[in-house]
Amino acid sequence: MKFMYTMPVKIIAGEGCLNENRALLMELGRKALIVTGKQSAQKNGSYADAVKALEANGQGFFLYDKVMSNPTVDCVFDAAEAAKRESCDFVLAIGGGSPLDAGKAAAALAVNAVEKDAIFRFSCAGALPIAAVPTTAGTGSEVTQYAILTNHAAQTKTSVASPALFPRFAFLDGRYMRGLSRAVTINTAIDALSHSIEGMLSVRASVLSDPMAKNSIKAIAECFRALKEDEPGLPVREKLLHASTLAGMVIANTGTTAVHAAGYQLTYHRNIDHGRANGLLIGAYLRFVEKKEKSLGTDRVGEILAALGMRNLDEFDAALNGLLGERERFSAAEIEGYAEAAMRAKNIANAAIAPQKQELLAILQNALAPGA
Repeated sequence: MKFMYTMPVKIIAGEGCLNENRALLMELGRKALIVTGKQSAQKNGSYADAVKALEANGQGFFLYDKVMSNPTVDCVFDAAEAAKRESCDFVLAIGGGSPLDAGKAAAALAVNAVEKDAIFRFSCAGALPIAAVPTTAGTGSEVTQYAILTNHAAQTKTSVASPALFPRFAFLDGRYMRGLSRAVTINTAIDALSHSIEGMLSVRASVLSDPMAKNSIKAIAECFRALKEDEPGLPVREKLLHASTLAGMVIANTGTTAVHAAGYQLTYHRNIDHGRANGLLIGAYLRFVEKKEKSLGTDRVGEILAALGMRNLDEFDAALNGLLGERERFSAAEIEGYAEAAMRAKNIANAAIAPQKQELLAILQNALAPGA
């Protein structure tokens, strides 16, 4: 088997890890561009910890807190201009996937000359150094080389990808997630679960990525009951955070597959949270793969179910449905449009068992309009 594995991010975890290890930030530069959303970082304590660490180091900073959910191209160009205008020489990205991705894209745009209409096809030669502080347990962006942005021209979400976008450091502190709503906690957990499952179904899955994916899947499944019935405490938050980072390490090497390709359509056109969109689709996709595997003599779905601690996909569907609640309704025309657009995404070809157009349409029909 031929494969490559890369993970250049130094991961520091535990309560208070940012301040306790603030000396690491000194390696990045003299002045930080702090990239975050408008409110969450201020509420959960992560912004205060970052400021405390920077001030203790004698480092300057400029706050860019204009990142919205599903950041736009205009947003990341604006952040990059702020970095240049304020003479920031590194980026400290704080938040969920949107601020982390925006911070990474801004770090690249601050040192690369590129027009807005070329952002999804430019060759990223470098970026400002990046440190990442995740405050949700879902995207794993703190350990990937991807920045996912809203692509209005293509009416979807598209990645900017480069080894230069790997953060130098990732600080994992579960305390920042204690105030997250149940819906956000569930959606982000499902996003991480989707990353690990899709990583196992990728053409780039390997003997190094699979164990990480299985450990991530197992940990998330062990939190299902707490996600549905309890108020997740710090131990659960930390478990989900570590599982999400593992899942990010998986897709940094494997990429994602058809679930993400189609899920981006639901997010763009219906404003459905990314993790929830993946959750709506992944059961039907696994049924498609399971059926195909019978003729191929493989059993990747069986391995995934074993990691979940489940016997069959009926059990998995029941668990997901319990977390997702009532599903959104979609018209036949919407579903056909999503399938058409998703087939153009590069994620499709990354699937070890890649659906053809009619097969993807059937997957979406089964997931989004069952029994119709």
